[in-house]
Amino acid sequence: MRIQSLTLAAASAALLAPTTPPTAHPQPTVWRESTVTAAELLAEVRDCTPVSRGRFRSDSGAPATIPVCGTRDVVFWKADMDIDCDGRPGTRCNVRTDPYFAASTAYSQSDGRPLSAERLPFIVVPAPSRLWDYRDHGIGGGSVVAVVYRDRVQYAVVGDAGPKGIIGEASYATAKALGIRADPHGGGAPSGVTYIVFKNTKVSPIEDPAVAVTEGERVARRFAVGSRVGGPGGRRGPIG
Repeated sequence: MRIQSLTLAAASAALLAPTTPPTAHPQPTVWRESTVTAAELLAEVRDCTPVSRGRFRSDSGAPATIPVCGTRDVVFWKADMDIDCDGRPGTRCNVRTDPYFAASTAYSQSDGRPLSAERLPFIVVPAPSRLWDYRDHGIGGGSVVAVVYRDRVQYAVVGDAGPKGIIGEASYATAKALGIRADPHGGGAPSGVTYIVFKNTKVSPIEDPAVAVTEGERVARRFAVGSRVGGPGGRRGPIG
């Protein structure tokens, strides 16, 4: 959905570059095996109880077939993955590599600068609308996400917002870690990606992928235990 993926704050800043010298930041994330398996997480999101008022498109012009589903602990959707390269420019994400590059993200680092799509695993949520408003479900910048693709689980955060009617997008770093072609111009996955967002969670600082993994493992393990103690809904209290 690159053609529509300028963030809410990006339209007036699409070609801006950072005005402060770069500071130290986490190293790019490399996928590692989760202690909670893809199969365990997918077993918990087999059935969809829609929480959106309608369905989203995977791309502009595509049919609207994707609902946002929910349980007490999470919201989730099953879609494609387009590559978000917005945020702080780098060697992989910049105006030369991405024709729709925007130098801002809906949420910022702890130092106020935009997130780095090529270093930080994050996902893009649809901008709030009458169709669905993620803020009504205990979700915001830094919420913990488990992104599942094939047999891999990558923990990420909510970091950007995109078009109101389109869903299924994640950062360059998320795709890279999951073995998905991370080219912002033609990369991504056409289907088979599950996004599980944990309600009432928050990674701080948002730009630290190690914290996202630690918190992700904790909440995912508690979420997945439902399949072993009575199935979905058999958990003992909320995750957060």
